Amino acid sequence: MPTDRHTDIFQSQRRRLAGLAYRMTGSVADTEDIVQDAWLRFAGQDLRSIAQPPRWLGAVVTRLCLDHLKSARMRRESYVGAWLPEPLVQDDTPDAEQQWIVTEDVGIALILTLDRLSPEMRAAFLLRDAFDYDFEEIAAVVGRTAATCRQLVSRARRRLAGAEPAPSVTPEKALPIVTAFWQASRQGDMEGLLHLFAEEIEVHTDGGGKVTASINILRGRRRVAAFFTGIARKWPYPAASGPRLCRINGAPGFVSVGPGGIVQTTALAIRDGRIAAIWIMRNPDKLRHLSPEILAGRGPDA
Repeated sequence: MPTDRHTDIFQSQRRRLAGLAYRMTGSVADTEDIVQDAWLRFAGQDLRSIAQPPRWLGAVVTRLCLDHLKSARMRRESYVGAWLPEPLVQDDTPDAEQQWIVTEDVGIALILTLDRLSPEMRAAFLLRDAFDYDFEEIAAVVGRTAATCRQLVSRARRRLAGAEPAPSVTPEKALPIVTAFWQASRQGDMEGLLHLFAEEIEVHTDGGGKVTASINILRGRRRVAAFFTGIARKWPYPAASGPRLCRINGAPGFVSVGPGGIVQTTALAIRDGRIAAIWIMRNPDKLRHLSPEILAGRGPDA
């Protein structure tokens, strides 16, 4: 039976462990399962046999993630279209539970870059740079030598060098840009969109083969503007008030709601006053975890 000390230790580490699992898997549902599995294993341990419970828990969560990624490899290889992590949505006044996982750097650009690393490289990098494990500890977790783990971390750092997060934008500065994009994209305003977009903008749309979405990543200001104006022509939007600003994986954005619930999340990377990237999640399986509170104050198709 777990003791009060088991519970206190685990709860003090829960957010940290969730951040690690999410950055390894990109999935809220899998993160919840992995953290719960780690708790069950920890609850059965004699604490006298564990010198450093936080590091023990980090190692267990990493091993569980590695096992999960091996079993998920076939599903990912057959995934339809662009893949995005499940969105983490924070409202303007989120409660603690909404924030249970938003404790580390979980930006979408970072998760996408981590996803391109091998699972062992990803684990070695996160344990070293985010959790300060030494190479001997990392070796015991990933099943490689300490020297190999040092190389894995070095390679990961080089590959992540171009994945710096967009500068933080205050809500006061983000809201006019988000609103202008929302209005121009709904109205099919080509010039308005071109004015908002950075030259090398990218758009990632994840429908998972379940709903309409762009299969390929779209790149370039004119191509992206044409994409949104084309959508506005084919599927005109009804008149509605502007979006309610929220944070999606730390980036400004909004949640679109239809009669049946959440339709999609849209997150924007803003650099130097222009939109440098747009990440749109439409896969209904990846929206199920969003709580009803996210819908508060939003009308249909917001």
